[in-house]
Amino acid sequence: MILAPESVSGFAGLLADRSRAAICLALLDGRAWTASELAGYAGISRPTASDHLNRLVAAGLLAEVRQGRHRYVRLANAETAELIEHVAAVVGRPAPVRSLRSARAADALASARTCYDHLAGALGVRLFDAMVAAGLLDESGGLTVTAAGRSWFAELVGSAAVRPTGTRPLARPCLDWTERRTHLGGALGASLYQQLVTRRWVLPRPGSRAVGLTADGEQALTELLGARLTDDLAAPSVAVRGQHSAVPARAAAR
Repeated sequence: MILAPESVSGFAGLLADRSRAAICLALLDGRAWTASELAGYAGISRPTASDHLNRLVAAGLLAEVRQGRHRYVRLANAETAELIEHVAAVVGRPAPVRSLRSARAADALASARTCYDHLAGALGVRLFDAMVAAGLLDESGGLTVTAAGRSWFAELVGSAAVRPTGTRPLARPCLDWTERRTHLGGALGASLYQQLVTRRWVLPRPGSRAVGLTADGEQALTELLGARLTDDLAAPSVAVRGQHSAVPARAAAR
């Protein structure tokens, strides 16, 4: 199949505008936003934001969600999110830090955050490296889940998580824009992140893509993977009250 140059240049043109790029980066948090919220984030007027959103929706990068009279937009799908994250990793550069608050926010995002619906940042990269080292993932011929990995994920996340459904790849290497290394994307990366949140091993930080690793999560993942993920990591942990989420007995014994 021969691609039309116009399709590539048209896509590049959409992201070439600073405001549209800011909107797409904001939507990497996986939520649906209103035009007013995105206008405030990008520093533009609401009519201007609406015009940008219409173009992004028409191009298939964003999807519209209507609730009553309210209109929300989100990234069209996980593949779009991973593409934007990949572009940011290749050509992006950090925004200038102008205050202690913004410096702390940047550190939190770099330490651990979501990339749409899976774990990214230094914590996501270290988790990926630990899974490769433990023989759960294999990078030798493109990313695959090993037989041991299928058993490990099935026990931790559920057997349905290791059965591919739809068109989304089961496991996809996603280039991390802050680390310039790989974290786990694809359907399995999404299922794993949801399980980490459900077990309260990882907790989202309010109003941000940043997430924090709880003490229970640090202990459990260390036992599951035989490697500490937080050595020299910039303050990823968060305090949480509640019972310890037990590590699956057979997984912990590996």
